[in-house]
Amino acid sequence: MKITKIDTYLVNLGHRNIPYVKVHTDEDIYGVGEAYSCGPDKATVEVIHDFEEWLVGRDPRDIEGLWQLMYAGSRFPGGSVVNAAISGIEHALWDIAGKAANLPVYRLLGGKCRERVRVYQSPRGNSPQEIADNAVRLIEKYGYTAIKMSPLPGNWHTLPWNQALRETEARVAAVRDAVGPDIDIGLDPHARLFEVSRAMELCQVVAPYRPMFVEEPLRPENYEALAKLSRSVEVPLATGEMLYTRYEFRDLIATQAVNIVQPDICLMGGIWEMKKVAAMAEAGYMTVAPHNPCGPVATAVNVHFAASTTNFLILEYHADDEAPRRDLVDEPIKLVDGYLELPDRPGLGIDLNMDTVERYPFRSWHRPFPIRPDGSLSYQ
Repeated sequence: MKITKIDTYLVNLGHRNIPYVKVHTDEDIYGVGEAYSCGPDKATVEVIHDFEEWLVGRDPRDIEGLWQLMYAGSRFPGGSVVNAAISGIEHALWDIAGKAANLPVYRLLGGKCRERVRVYQSPRGNSPQEIADNAVRLIEKYGYTAIKMSPLPGNWHTLPWNQALRETEARVAAVRDAVGPDIDIGLDPHARLFEVSRAMELCQVVAPYRPMFVEEPLRPENYEALAKLSRSVEVPLATGEMLYTRYEFRDLIATQAVNIVQPDICLMGGIWEMKKVAAMAEAGYMTVAPHNPCGPVATAVNVHFAASTTNFLILEYHADDEAPRRDLVDEPIKLVDGYLELPDRPGLGIDLNMDTVERYPFRSWHRPFPIRPDGSLSYQ
């Protein structure tokens, strides 16, 4: 079996463009994958097609070797765009390998160690009551046992810090009161804090409400600062969505900077690389809660990872029951009572719906630019 070509599709879901990948072979077996929406999404697509020149004519089942070719064959270690491109291609290679073997991908990753995959979703809303009401609706509709929310108010960067803390406590308290004592609540400040002291105060304010974790309480570049924070607070800390490959996770795990690692399977190098990071985390007594804000293909890839990974904790999820997400794939992974069921079809168990893919073309986008009262740019 040989790779013959790689197609790419940029699909706009309203708030971002998602790069999809389809790797073709000379045996009429193809695989699909999803690359991360880094921001310069056209750049990710161009990198994928640059790698296409290296991969055509090679056996798609040589996943370890082809990954090394893309990663080490580049002149310098790649950043987010390059590793997103590698990730999307790598997913498709696993899809091909599973189809060729007539097995679900998780069977090729060591088999399953769980029967279903626990997920959480994030309720939308601005006011504490609105978030609390939407959290209850999600739990009642989908049976979730966990949710995640932003503890900081949307305009926090324009507020005095003490006011931001008071509003943070009000938001978390409202949600905890609404969902009860047993629903897990993840909190995500979105790496918007820079000072350890402010992150410490935020963690102290939310600690009485027993969060499942506080995600990205600081910018992720400084592992020593994260470790200092971890030693000073009583809540579990998590990070990892901005990191790629085992090399960036190595020092994070070695310094015991967090309790939970959160790699993104569409950014950090793909399934096999995430399995390696999960093994490192397990040796460091850490669990894995993958970052997964994108599309239904990414969810399917994560399900195969989670099914075969002992120290998997929970998966970020967005319900795929409404257009356009529902129509992007032929059969989304089934959600039952807050858990995703394992697919039994060969490969990843899903396929792209090309009519829908072509109906939602690329649109230029960027994240909002939050401006402080003094005119400077706050962290996004």
